[in-house]
Amino acid sequence: MGEQPIFSTRAHVFQIDPNTKKNWVPTSKHAVTVSYFYDSTRNVYRIISLDGSKAIINSTITPNMTFTKTSQKFGQWADSRANTVYGLGFSSEHHLSKFAEKFQEFKEAARLAKEKSQEKMELTSTPSQESAGGDLQSPLTPESINGTDDERTPDVTQNSEPRAEPAQNALPFSHSSAISKHWEAELATLKGNNAKLTAALLESTANVKQWKQQLAAYQEEAERLHKRVTELECVSSQANAVHSHKTELSQTVQELEETLKVKEEEIERLKQEIDNARELQEQRDSLTQKLQEVEIRNKDLEGQLSELEQRLEKSQSEQDAFRSNLKTLLEILDGKIFELTELRDNLAKLLECS
Repeated sequence: MGEQPIFSTRAHVFQIDPNTKKNWVPTSKHAVTVSYFYDSTRNVYRIISLDGSKAIINSTITPNMTFTKTSQKFGQWADSRANTVYGLGFSSEHHLSKFAEKFQEFKEAARLAKEKSQEKMELTSTPSQESAGGDLQSPLTPESINGTDDERTPDVTQNSEPRAEPAQNALPFSHSSAISKHWEAELATLKGNNAKLTAALLESTANVKQWKQQLAAYQEEAERLHKRVTELECVSSQANAVHSHKTELSQTVQELEETLKVKEEEIERLKQEIDNARELQEQRDSLTQKLQEVEIRNKDLEGQLSELEQRLEKSQSEQDAFRSNLKTLLEILDGKIFELTELRDNLAKLLECS
């Protein structure tokens, strides 16, 4: 194969979501190698990246492509053939700038290669068109029917020589009459040929439409086969980089194993937290139940308290009435005691007098 890597870097690969056309979908779990390839046999430049044995980028650079920096570490370009938009996330702005410079450089090289190819096609197609045009026009020219100018020259010369003798002037007139009849016959033949050519032209126009449809179908099939061939070439062209890629994969596997251990420890910690949360939940449920019981008991106590308050109010009213009655009795008793004192004094005076 004539395809060789000419520049490589590492980046995270993304593709635009085909449904929303807005969100980015990562096509690699980690940073992978992204390389520029040059195919000397077809004179094309491609961007290729593999994730294992799967080609996640296989984009042929065309003069119409544009690489856009959307941030300090992210860039993107649209591939109309693949009907998608690729995005690359780099580890630093320097790597992004270097990749963008290479993209512009190879895009310009692809444009020059395309112009040279078009010039070669024009040079090769021009002689064939001229020869084809001559073949098509040859049945319609008078030379092909009546001969060339060199073949008709002797007749003209013979017609011009007898002018010296008047007796021979009748011969050119009769000869020109025969020539005019001959041309009329040739004109009728040309009209018939013209009608046939018109019918053939209409038929060829219909055939051209059919051929164009067939050509479009063949081009689609060829494009599909070309994509398939490029994918296969991409896989085979990366055979030299498989060893280094395996090393990268081994390192990635180790990193993933370490990450897995950390995740397992985190899972154990989360399990313990979940157990603690369950215990707390049980305690919370128990406390909730106790709280409900306390609330019920509190309601009962509130009912009892309200009843006791009513009794207390009733008792206070009864005590107030009792105090009032007692006070009245005391006043009556004081009056009676006063009367008894007076009666005793009077009795004592009576005794003294007697």
